[in-house]
Amino acid sequence: MADPKVPENKRFCAGCDKPLAREKGFCGQCGQKYSFVPTLQPGDVLSAQYEVRGAIAYGGLGWIYLAFDKVLSRYVVLKGLLNTEDAAAAAVAVAERQFLAAVKHSNIVGIYNFVQHGSEGFIVMEYVGGKTLRDIRRSRGPLPAAEAIAYIHRILGAFTYLHQLDLVYCDFKPENVMLEGDDVKLIDLGGVRRIGDPKGDIYGTEGYSAPEAGEGPTIASDLFTIGRTLAVLLAEIRGFSKDHKYTLPGAQDEPVFAKQESLYRFLLKATAENPDDRFVSAEEMADQLLGVLREIVAGESGVPRPGASTLFGVDMLALLPAEGFEPVVGDYRQLPVPTLDATDAGANLVMNAGSLADSEKRIRALRQVMLQTPKSVEAKLRLASNLTDTGAYDEAAQLLADCEATDPWDWRARWYRGRLLLARGNGQEARQQFDQVYFDLPGELAPKLGFAMAAEQGGDNALAIRMYDLVSRTDPGFASACFGLARCYLAGADRRNATLALDRIPQTSSLHVRARVEAARALIAKAAVAPRLEELTGASATIEALALEGMERHRLTRQVLETALRLVTSGTLAPNAGARLFGRALSETELRLGLEQSLRAMAHLTTGPDRIRLVDEANSLRPRTLL
Repeated sequence: MADPKVPENKRFCAGCDKPLAREKGFCGQCGQKYSFVPTLQPGDVLSAQYEVRGAIAYGGLGWIYLAFDKVLSRYVVLKGLLNTEDAAAAAVAVAERQFLAAVKHSNIVGIYNFVQHGSEGFIVMEYVGGKTLRDIRRSRGPLPAAEAIAYIHRILGAFTYLHQLDLVYCDFKPENVMLEGDDVKLIDLGGVRRIGDPKGDIYGTEGYSAPEAGEGPTIASDLFTIGRTLAVLLAEIRGFSKDHKYTLPGAQDEPVFAKQESLYRFLLKATAENPDDRFVSAEEMADQLLGVLREIVAGESGVPRPGASTLFGVDMLALLPAEGFEPVVGDYRQLPVPTLDATDAGANLVMNAGSLADSEKRIRALRQVMLQTPKSVEAKLRLASNLTDTGAYDEAAQLLADCEATDPWDWRARWYRGRLLLARGNGQEARQQFDQVYFDLPGELAPKLGFAMAAEQGGDNALAIRMYDLVSRTDPGFASACFGLARCYLAGADRRNATLALDRIPQTSSLHVRARVEAARALIAKAAVAPRLEELTGASATIEALALEGMERHRLTRQVLETALRLVTSGTLAPNAGARLFGRALSETELRLGLEQSLRAMAHLTTGPDRIRLVDEANSLRPRTLL
């Protein structure tokens, strides 16, 4: 800085918080002596080692100088006191010397030393080159969502580390993060203090600090500042430190919030007014934010970004019993199962009970676990889940109510309740449960899948399409989302998008063939608009490409040919000698011959009355001849 000065609008008395006009003197309100003049000048040498090059910035706790370490030949940063007469700030500096030197993390600026120069103390810190997030935000405006999330997700590891040391950062904001190369670092530890320490000043910045921060910083208040910082990087928030001091604008006011619903829900949870409604830890926050990032990148790039969840298992559709290739319908049993809480009092016993194949034995075993370990929440939740599967809805509901009464913030109880309501056919109430789980876990795909199923069951196909699409774009391994999306599109007679939804299921999936069968059915499905010629030929080509033999292949062939014959004989579709369905021309005679052949082939694979019925149908459909 050519002329290092603290602007007048940044000068306040440490004793009474009154604005101060002059750079040094005594406060006219309380008499506190103060000075905002930097005490180090270029050329000054501290401890015969650090040569001052000049002031580079100022902050709430002190002047920051660039210096050169003549012993180790490297640049360092010296952080001193902004107000050299402020005893409280001096105490903070001493505290930093005592415990911050032990903080060692790749995303936190390193503390090298603490030196005295006259009556002042200075922290010697690692020099970090680059730009702060505030500088980047000011020069470019709101950042792309994926970029902003990447910065914050990376810095959350530093917060996890600090919190593990029982330290809170207190004053997180964009200017305290430096982008250096392809990584980020926390560059100011001036406000760091121990969790629960009743001594020392509390530092924060209006607009970023949590409502309860004045009572003492906590992990929850730290997480609040992170959520506020991410919001600032993403959007122009008018009235940030006034009208929206503790709140966020509605999605209708900020395009990025409207476009990225999961991201908006993440921010709402991170900045909830009640600390209990926020994320529990920086680690949990990072997990959810990574899920949101995967979702956004998948949507923008068109390339799936699947990731293993620590909270849920896999999509269950492939594990459910299926008879042949019957159409896939929405079923609550397709929803992933929450992972077992290893810290639960009855975790091992619950795991053993869950391995029993017989449902009645499994339920008896879980009842026994509840008796042996009354504090086991998992035993109640798993028992409720199994009772739901057997139709014992009332008992399952009571068990879940007991869990909710014990811990109203346990999302698992809401998850199993949503599942129970779907089983009962109550999509509207189930939607409310999954909606709340979506708020609790905005980065998870499972709650969005449950939300979609509930919306579909409740008749809200538009919402179901949006949620199914979001899940299947991010991770096509959620095959039930692909099938659900196809169903909802078909309900609106949109055959093209229905087949595209099924195309998302990868060839490596055990459900790939089933998806191709469903795609063929979708192309010929009855709807307000009759299938077009290209849809009929597409269905034929899809079936012919499948490695299907026997009855299933003949049934599908029959469905396509019957549809084509109905359209041709009704005049809806004109005959076309050039078009081919299973090698036959699109004419009444050829279609009848094809159907006859299919029906006779099916008859050969059956016995008894079914065989006679199929032969009779084949005879009735064969074209009339003169012979």
